[in-house]
Amino acid sequence: MKFNEKLQKMRKEKGLSQEALAEMLDVSRQAISKWESGQSYPETDKLIAISEIFGVTVDSLLKDGEVQDDSYNTSSTQFWTTRGSFFEYKSKRTFLDMPLVHVNIGLGVRKAKGVLAIGNIATGVLSIGLVSVGFLAFGLLSIGLIGIGSLSLALLVAIGAVSVGAFSIGAVAIGVVTLGAVSIGMYSVGALAVASRVAVGDHAYGHIAVGRVVDGAREFIGYNLSDISRYEVRAAILEEYPNTDSLIVRLLTSPLGR
Repeated sequence: MKFNEKLQKMRKEKGLSQEALAEMLDVSRQAISKWESGQSYPETDKLIAISEIFGVTVDSLLKDGEVQDDSYNTSSTQFWTTRGSFFEYKSKRTFLDMPLVHVNIGLGVRKAKGVLAIGNIATGVLSIGLVSVGFLAFGLLSIGLIGIGSLSLALLVAIGAVSVGAFSIGAVAIGVVTLGAVSIGMYSVGALAVASRVAVGDHAYGHIAVGRVVDGAREFIGYNLSDISRYEVRAAILEEYPNTDSLIVRLLTSPLGR
């Protein structure tokens, strides 16, 4: 296999367009096209950069045959262009067919997938990005078992301006157990709390409603939450819902007085 064939194959395997590779090498797209068609060859400094980007030896790039991996020659430095910046690093070590670390950030759609993934769009066990999907996800939009972001969707814990999850904390929180300015769930605490079972807040609406303005089958009213006895509310919760977890009961009644 000749150099031009190797370059085209490696670029496609890495999911890079000619434009993206050109940005990384600070050359024109036409230069990449000429290299891949065999019309010309890159200069020495560009050959070294190519070997670093793809983690292969320079020697195997130049000789006929397959390229040879070089785990000590993987680029971890940033490539700057006049149109912006781009950075990608992917570790050679893998787990469950994913690199342990994949970082892919810069202008445009930059996707990262790894055990630790950091990118504009990140997918991994621990993911950080503008759009983040993972077991533990941090991002403007985060989706995962545990999600933290402006908009957070999580199966277990969601924390964000708008959060949706089994346990949710946010300006607007929706879930089973929720804490927020606007809190909607089975058990809710917030300035405006709406719950199917227990609502605690300035305005509370639920089967058990605790607050200043309330609407419920069982109501506990006080000018301040501290005016309402937590022990009376705890007793009411356990009477109505005896299987409620003690941690949830304490959480719901913690804003109340003794």
